[in-house]
Amino acid sequence: MFTKVLVANRGEIAVQIIRALHDMQISAVAVYSQADRESLFVKLADEAVCIGGPQPADSYLNMTQIISTAKLLGCQAIHPGYGFLSENATFARLCQQCQITFIGPNADLIDLMGDKAHARAAMQANQVPVIPGSDGVLDSADQAVQIAQKIGYPVLLKSAAGGGGKGIREVQTAAELPAAFEQVQQEAKLSYGDAAVYLEKCIGQAKHIEMQVIADNFGEVVYLPERDCSLQRHHQKVIEESPCGMIDAKQRQWLGQTVARATRKLGYTNTGTFEFLMDQDHHFYFIEMNTRLQVEHTITEAVTGIELVKAQIRVAANQPLGFTQADVKLNGYAIECRLNAEDPQHQFAPCPGKITALYLPAGSLGVRIDSGVIAGSVISPYYDAMIAKLIVSSQQRTTALAKMDRILSEMQIEGIKTNRQFLRQLLTQRAVQAGMFTTTFIAEMRQKGDEADVTSGVQNAQSEEP
Repeated sequence: MFTKVLVANRGEIAVQIIRALHDMQISAVAVYSQADRESLFVKLADEAVCIGGPQPADSYLNMTQIISTAKLLGCQAIHPGYGFLSENATFARLCQQCQITFIGPNADLIDLMGDKAHARAAMQANQVPVIPGSDGVLDSADQAVQIAQKIGYPVLLKSAAGGGGKGIREVQTAAELPAAFEQVQQEAKLSYGDAAVYLEKCIGQAKHIEMQVIADNFGEVVYLPERDCSLQRHHQKVIEESPCGMIDAKQRQWLGQTVARATRKLGYTNTGTFEFLMDQDHHFYFIEMNTRLQVEHTITEAVTGIELVKAQIRVAANQPLGFTQADVKLNGYAIECRLNAEDPQHQFAPCPGKITALYLPAGSLGVRIDSGVIAGSVISPYYDAMIAKLIVSSQQRTTALAKMDRILSEMQIEGIKTNRQFLRQLLTQRAVQAGMFTTTFIAEMRQKGDEADVTSGVQNAQSEEP
């Protein structure tokens, strides 16, 4: 096992990784930017090194500084968390060249899954259903028009190197497509340095379903219960839950076995997440695979009792996973809300600033709050606006929803604006209460006004409790 690990991230995920390392009797090294000098994760680490200015390119994306720090302080491994360098194949290769373990899959698989067009082809080769669309990247807007005519509108143009909801345009007609194609190319080039674009059929009234896998170096591959991440705004997840109340045990097993088979055939190790759209007929279509820890991995931990960060570390240290598929039991329901420093009344504009007072009501059964801030912390304009992840669990979904509303009502935060009231409003919608929401629900709710209650969506497949 490792004795010292560098955490190449910040905020709540850095705090969580540091705590996991300490539980495993492993020394934790933090790297931080000048803007994060007083952050909680810096204070919790055994050693902390400032590696640059507040801009991510100068610090959390500075591969040379991160690896140099790891070598200088005798770290055997680097945990990238999520975001920043977590899905950067170049960084994973640099770690290997410098004889530092990258806690994640190997660089070749990061490359393969990072290119969405190549990932799509790999899934087709491994009998994972994909959305109808282009075979690989598009050569031109004219080619996109031809393919769209065959599969029918609406379609989505997507950046092959994209992720996190960026580089996506929905196109309703052939007349709109050439301009949209150019826009996606430009955005992809600006965001990812890669202008490659591919096309998919737009699946309407769908749920966004994802399933996490984890595999060790000894042939053990385990899938974990699905997560419903359909409550999104501009392709960014807002609330997630596990399991999905619209999916029955037979469907869960089929989907799990499908992704586990693909994981084995790919030779994939460590953790990853397969993301799907599920239509109203419960057909699943692969979207992408994230080769890292997910923000919402916490709800999977809540319903299984499996600590995923610790499992990642064990696998990276070439130890057996320590559990099998038979050991995975689904226990109740879990829901996560992302508490962000943003103003829903003004198009969710980021609201950086100093938190002058903070009360996060943890301490009751089935309540977990992951946060990297305390009273006095400053929400920086340079990074993601997430303040905390609020996670609740219960044997019944209805009681989990009620518990989440209580947590949101009790919490206090002063000095900045947050999306707290928006989250409470969202949880009271009848469609959300019933679990019958799709990826377009928030947009439709906002469009119709605060009192709207959009109930269209995937029909319930079960009434039983898991």
